[in-house]
Order: sequence, then structure tokens, then C-alpha cells
Amino acid sequence: MAQKNPEIKYKQLFINNEWVNAKNGATFDVINPATGKLLATVQSADKVDVDMAVAAAKAAFKRGSKWRTMDASARGDILYKLATLVERDIANIANLDGINVGKPFATAAMGECGQCVNIMKYYAGLADKIQGRTCPSNGNNFQYTRHEPVGVCGQIVPWNFPFLMATFKIAPAVAAGCTVVLKPSEMTPLSALYLASLVKEAGFPPGVINVIPGTGPAAGEPLARHPDVNKVAFTGSTKIGKHLGSICADTVKRVGLELGGKSPMIVCEDANIDEAAMVANFACMSSAGQMCIAASRVFVHEAVYDEFIQKSVAICKTKVLGEFHDPTTTQGPQVSEVQMKRVLGYIEQGKKEGAKLECGGQRHGTTGYFIQPTIFSNVTDAMVIAREEIFGPVMPVLKYTDFDDVITRSNNTEYGLAAGIMTKDMDKAFTYAQSVESGNVWINTWLAILPQGPFGGYKQSGHGRELGEYGLQNYTEVKSVVFKLSQKSS
Repeated sequence: MAQKNPEIKYKQLFINNEWVNAKNGATFDVINPATGKLLATVQSADKVDVDMAVAAAKAAFKRGSKWRTMDASARGDILYKLATLVERDIANIANLDGINVGKPFATAAMGECGQCVNIMKYYAGLADKIQGRTCPSNGNNFQYTRHEPVGVCGQIVPWNFPFLMATFKIAPAVAAGCTVVLKPSEMTPLSALYLASLVKEAGFPPGVINVIPGTGPAAGEPLARHPDVNKVAFTGSTKIGKHLGSICADTVKRVGLELGGKSPMIVCEDANIDEAAMVANFACMSSAGQMCIAASRVFVHEAVYDEFIQKSVAICKTKVLGEFHDPTTTQGPQVSEVQMKRVLGYIEQGKKEGAKLECGGQRHGTTGYFIQPTIFSNVTDAMVIAREEIFGPVMPVLKYTDFDDVITRSNNTEYGLAAGIMTKDMDKAFTYAQSVESGNVWINTWLAILPQGPFGGYKQSGHGRELGEYGLQNYTEVKSVVFKLSQKSS
């Protein structure tokens, strides 16, 4: 059940299964984006706290420790227990993401938090199924491989999906036998801290999962630089991802990057336009457009272009902007005043460059950081709103004529995170799926991110994959073992 003012219990750092204050006494304020008012003051980690958390994770991972000697099936049992605790407290977690990020309660509870439960249960089931191989060998040799946990993992998650992204990273890491230091965003740390509160109850030994909110420069960068961190996982902007990648190169540590996007959606002339307009709106404007996988380049065939615009505008006019706990709310605010002003700046740029504003285009109200759902028509590929990641409820709609040409236009970007097509022609759909340079392709749907399949991007949208069995590859080392036999075995 949605609560207008949910209790915020956890505001400290979680290190070695204990709640502690930052050593330097630093804090930061957490703001409700729907009202602009203070929600909580949270402890802010710096390098000293990072060192403590990494030391705890390193001790938990050392040879002979309880975690390292635990049966893989027992690791899976603990992760499954954590999933059941999240399921038990799903309303509490959804309320925290609702008030902190601005997500409508039903979206946060039924959508994202429910998905987190499924992801944890999936990896709990995989924990004792991480297997090596035997290899055909030359000579009198017997060779096999072991997949071993990579070690201490520094995980840095963004503000837009704080609980979901924490789950994306923690679940495969602990299933593989790694230990974790998670740094949530200083803008939206509340649900990740709640997750930390369940870690001890689930039965994780001290140091296996540590959660240290703080700023990027004070906590994120020292975590990435730390010589005892074996792998860094980051979700966020391409700019920061490049910086972290260069930091990780100094110590030759593994790094997984899930970065920005400028995702194309193609609406073909044979598509059901009512359905296409609904899917495009969902794909572009869910979470107030604050998604790296937002469909922020919608290419519509000229034969159905005007109809698509008309139906899309009609959908936008049904949107209800408001606070997360109101059951009528369908769109929340931008996460901060800075982010709101950034998106409004892109809207002004679109007007200046000659795109036609079909609806929206302004701030909604004077309280909080709301922006009206916005649609631009007559958008060209060269316009800024068609090239740069907006991260707001803004849909640029471009016209196309030729299918081969629109594939080329889809690929004319530095990003490659997601793409999609709306069509009844499966030959066309699979041709597009095979041709588009994207890590995720959706046909007649969007945002279908499933625990069993990989998620990640091409080009400057990052490298490495999360979810599915592919997600475990980021958290294991492959060891080759060769044994010399005294005689031919066959």
C-alpha cells in the first residue's frame, strides 16, 4: 500500500553487517523530487570509509573464510532468502523508491521491485550450476577448467533505478561467490540502504555485502581505484563510464559498463498504430523518460506518420502528473531541479532548431520538478534532440520512407543499447533485429528485460552483459588445470 510519508529508517553506511557513521562525519541531503522538500540526511562515505568497506569485503573473501568455504547451494539458499525478504517488504521498498525517485507506486512495487525478486531467485538457482569443462588434450594430459569468483567487486549504481540496478549487480556477484561494496547514488540511496538492512537477516556473513552511499568523487572514484577491488561494475553516463574505465586500467581490473543510449524505435506502415503509439509512449516516457533505454528516436513511416502523431498526442493528454502515492498518478517528476532544467533546455533547443512542438514543452506546476510529456514532429537526424540523450519525457518523431535507409539511420549514433520495431511482417522484424547495432532488440514491445537473458550495449553504450548466464561471466575467472598422466588414458 502506498504511504505518503513512508518511514526512513536507514541513513548510515552498512559495513561488515553493521550500521556505522562516515568517519569524517560528512552527510548529504536527500530531496523529494515531487515537492523539493528534505526527506532525510544520510551519511556520506569518503576514501576512509571505502577502505573500511573494501577491507571487510576482502576479509570475507579470503581463503578459508565462511563465505569461501560455503557450499554453492548454500550460497543460493541465502540469496533465495534475501529474495523472499524483499518480497515480504516489497511495499516498503516501493514506497522508498516512490518518494525518493518519484516513481508512481504501482510501477515501483509491481514492476521494478517484483522484477528484483525474480532476478534474485533466478541467480539463487544458478549458484550451484556454475560449471567448468573438461578439454580434449594432446599427449598424456588431462585438462579441465574451473570458474572461480573474481573477488571483491565495487559496484556503482545510478539514481534512476536504484533498487533494480543494485539487484542487477549484487545477485550475480554473490551467486558466483564474490563479495560486494555497493555505492548507490547520493540522490537516491534509500532503497539500497533498505536492501542492506535485509542482508544480515538473510544470513550473509559479515563483509559479503557492504553498502556505502556517497558522491562520485568522494566514494565512487576511490572505490574504482582501490587496489583490492578486483572488478568494477558501473551503470551511468557514458562520460563517467569512460573516466572509470581509464581508472580501472591503472590496476588492470575488470570493468563492466552499462552506459547511455539514444535508442531507435521503428514504426512500420503495417503496424497497428494504436498499439504502436501506446508502446512508443511507454518506451519513451516511463520513469519520466529517465532511462538509458528510452526510445528517444521514433522513426515512423510516412504513410502512417500523421496518424501516429495524432494518437501519441492524445495519449500524452491523458497523463496525470503527481506524487507517487496518488493512485491516479501516471508520471512522476524529474529527479532534481538540475535535471529538470537540463531537459527543459533540450526542449528549447528542439524549438530553436525547427522541430514542431505537438504537445507539452513546459514545466508542470510550480512545486517539484515535473515536466509535461512532450512530443516533437518534423525532427531531422541532425537535430540535437535526435542525437543526444535527453533523459526526460520528450519524444522526437522522425519520418522515414525506405526500410533499408531507416536501418542505416538507426545505426547512425555512437550508442547501441536498445532498439525496437513495430510491424506485423516478421521477415522485416528479424531483418531489422539482425541489422541494427544494438545489444537489445524488441519486436512489438519494449522494456522486456528478463532475468534469463543478457542485457547490455554496443559501442559507447558500454561493454559486458548483465542478467542471464552471461551476467555470471563478469564475476568469474576461468582457470585452466592440466594434469600429466603416467600413461595413455585411451
